Formats: sequence, structure tokens, C-alpha cells
Amino acid sequence: MAGAAVTEAVRLDLDDVRWEAFTTACRSASPFHHPGWARVLSDTYGYPGFAIALADAEGRLLAGAPFLEVTTFTRRRRWISLPFTDECPLLADDALSATRLLTALGDLHRGPGAPPIEIRGAALEVGWRASAPAVTHVLELDEDPAVVRRGFSRSQVVRNIRRAEREDLVVRVASSAEDLDAFWALHLRTRRRQGVPVQPRRFFDLLWARIIEPGLGSILLTWAGTTPVAAAVFLAWNGTTIYKFGASDPEAWPLRPNHLLFWTAIQESCARRDTRFDFGRTDLDNDGLRAFKSSWGAAERPLVYSAHASAAEGGGEGIVGRVLATGIRRGPRWVCRGTGEVLYRYAAAR
Repeated sequence: MAGAAVTEAVRLDLDDVRWEAFTTACRSASPFHHPGWARVLSDTYGYPGFAIALADAEGRLLAGAPFLEVTTFTRRRRWISLPFTDECPLLADDALSATRLLTALGDLHRGPGAPPIEIRGAALEVGWRASAPAVTHVLELDEDPAVVRRGFSRSQVVRNIRRAEREDLVVRVASSAEDLDAFWALHLRTRRRQGVPVQPRRFFDLLWARIIEPGLGSILLTWAGTTPVAAAVFLAWNGTTIYKFGASDPEAWPLRPNHLLFWTAIQESCARRDTRFDFGRTDLDNDGLRAFKSSWGAAERPLVYSAHASAAEGGGEGIVGRVLATGIRRGPRWVCRGTGEVLYRYAAAR
């Protein structure tokens, strides 16, 4: 039994077969736990990636979490599980193994020169503090999408899906480099409109090669004739689909392209026999987006993030973001893309 075994914390490469086998066997693992996601982040932003796991005397893994060692804008190091990720709670066979792993992580943090440790999930042990900076919305699925559709708001969702269908909009799964380019162009315009730097293009190239092509997710595009007017990236693995990135043309919003896109994604998730559709992170003050996600029948719950008690607080990244916002919105497109190439890696606190 795990409670009687001698255990130790071990550091594993993301490519270690034991780590991939452990995440695959864990029912609570989400697409964010798949080693491919952490490798994409590591290779995009140049941050070392690894897993810290609890192993018994025979080497069997009982608990673990993937980490990236990030560098903040002020040159401070942090271990985060995982940056640029909505949620990544530690995985464990049982509560005792989870407790022992958290204790081991706390001991690592107290070592000489050790960086602060953050987990995108709840850690209820002594020495860890929790915050809830955002929420997520999760829709329980059924094999029959018609059953899921009954939970949609008729006025806010069903009517808008029908509007999009009447307008002859079509949703297609991206299958080529040209489709990826179409998503990227929409995404760049969307991020510029929002006043935030865009992720480096190499991130989406790696995402395509290591997540989308191997079948761990998809990009959906809504077309009005020959023009892409909305797009989204979904991660899908281990029974869960997660909405991660979205983009759209505001001039097409009256046609309701996003409603048709999400409905298509939900139907595909049901066809895969997924059990959960996660609408992704929403900041607490974004009431409009929270209402949109709730209108699909999704249950809202807080995203709880945990840090070891003496972990250093950030702050510089938020200041930088506020200063850049006006320049990105008003400047040419290259400003959004250029600042993303240079500065996005420092947005790991989000």
C-alpha cells in the first residue's frame, strides 16, 4: 500500500516513459498534464521543463506534477506547474501520496538557492497558500449531443446557433498549413484589438506539430463563404476537451460565428465520448464572458492556485502589460507581434 511504502521525490525528464505512463493512467489528468503540452511550452519559451514525482521503493510513481523553471521580468526564478496554463493540479494515486509530494516540494523550496514554487491547483497542506484569481466553466457531456443541447440557454445559445446556420456559416477542422495561417491572422488581429502581445508564431507551429497533428487537439475555423471569421484551439485528451485560444472578426459577430464554432466543438467532443468540456479560464471581472460560458449550461467553479508560503510575489509583469496595451491597440500590427516575440515569455504569471 502507498501509505506503508518508503517514498522519495524524484526529478524526471518530460520524455521519461515513467512520467508519460503515469499521466496516461491517471483518470484526473487533463490535456494540460500530457507531456506534449509542457514540451511545447518549454521549447517555445526556452524554460527548462521537468516533472517532480513521488516514487515508492520499487520506483513506481504515486504522485507528480510537471514544472517549468521560468524567469520573471525582474530576473527571479520560479517553478510553476504550469505557466501559460489555466489549471494543472498535481496528480496522485491517493490523498496521502499528494500530501507527501507537497511536503517534499516544500522541502525543496527551503533548500539553498531554491526558487519559489507555484501550482495551478489547490494545495491544502500547511505551508502553502491559495488564491482564486479566476474561474473556469465545465460542461458535463453525454454521448448524445442532443442531451447536452437541452441545457443550453434557448435565448442566448440555441437561437444564435440557428442564426449562424441560417447565414450558411460553415465550421471546418483545420487540416493544412494554410488553415493554420488563417487562424494565426485572426488571432493576431484579436490580440491587437485586446491590447495584449500575441504569442510567438513558433508556439503555434510547435502546437500544430506536437499537439494537433498527433490528435491531442484541433483548430476549428468558422467560414463565411471563403472568409474565415472565427477560430479556436481546443486541446483534447483523456476524456476532456479544453478551449484554449479563440479569435474572431468583430464585423462578423452579428452572424454568431462563435456560437456555431462552440456547438461544433461540443458535438465532436461527444463523438469522442469525452465526459467534460472545459471552457477555459475567465478573469473574475469579465462578467460578459462569464455569462456567455454559463449560458451553455456549464458550471462555474473557482480556479485555485497555490504557492509555497514564502514564494515571492510578482508585479512587474502586470505593470508592463498596462503600459503596452495602448501602444499595441493604436500601433501597427508588428507592434503586437514584436512585443510578443520579446516579452510574452515573461507573462508566465498568467
